[in-house]
Amino acid sequence: MVSEKFLEEKQAFVFELDDVLYPEKDYLLQVYYLFAQFIEYGEQLNATEILQFMQEKHLADGPEDIFAQTAAKFDIPLKYQVNYDLLLQNARLPLKLLIFNKMLNLLQEVVGKGKQLFLFVAGDPAMQLNKIRQIEWNGLEQNLLVYFAAEIGEKPSAAGLELILEKHGLKREDLLFIGKEGLDRECASNAKIDFLAIDKLLQD
Repeated sequence: MVSEKFLEEKQAFVFELDDVLYPEKDYLLQVYYLFAQFIEYGEQLNATEILQFMQEKHLADGPEDIFAQTAAKFDIPLKYQVNYDLLLQNARLPLKLLIFNKMLNLLQEVVGKGKQLFLFVAGDPAMQLNKIRQIEWNGLEQNLLVYFAAEIGEKPSAAGLELILEKHGLKREDLLFIGKEGLDRECASNAKIDFLAIDKLLQD
């Protein structure tokens, strides 16, 4: 986990969202379930078979082109792309999204020590906000300030982190960014702030 040194020295902690605070598949698999149910109602196709196909494709290849592959497999009219996209963005999930236990403990420690807590989130802001609203925050939501990279500067641009520093009167050494390897690390490097990779935290 994050060392006591960081928890004492840093004044603010910035987190990415997907696969950092919670597993993104927990959102997507519920979207697939809702879409399969919708198609069963609209086209009299078997929702269970559609869902199984979408789950297997996701686990094998990730979420890219899931609709196109599912439509081809089950001869689903392409007009339903709109419905799928709307579900991705605005779905009301059957189940709350749960934060990784280790990350929940860390968030609680950060708040308990009176430190500032930020989300700096990549992706479509409407969809990401929909996810944020359906996460079980255990009361932490009142301590969160959210910034969307798409509205400031896409990663690895330092613009979002620079805005957080400026707007909240923080120094570079005050901030720690916890995210994924790749763009998040580059973003932190470009802003000259410390970075911790989620893979390391979840494995510890």
